[in-house]
Amino acid sequence: MTEPEWAPTACTLPTVERPLREQEFNTLFARSLRRVHQVNPTCADLILDPASETDARDLAARETSCCSYFGFKFESASDSLTMRITVPEQHATVLEALVATATRDAGLSATVGAA
Repeated sequence: MTEPEWAPTACTLPTVERPLREQEFNTLFARSLRRVHQVNPTCADLILDPASETDARDLAARETSCCSYFGFKFESASDSLTMRITVPEQHATVLEALVATATRDAGLSATVGAA
């Protein structure tokens, strides 16, 4: 089994469960991600299909229980769901890898800077 692409060693999720969690994110992104905006190195907005809200919120809650440095905030609109992900500066490379994985899985590219 290979190491997850973006899960850092600071994660308290048991190592054997990390690939499964990463796959859950990959599936969410492949099915629901519409656009990515990298606000800055420690903040990214992932624009999802609003039908994914329950799954996205559940996954975010489970992720923060093992990786407390992740911050997830959601903003719902009639035609989209914004999942804002923030990390402390020392975990900026984790967010960068997560964004890269998300955009790859959804076949998109990220925008950087002001929206």
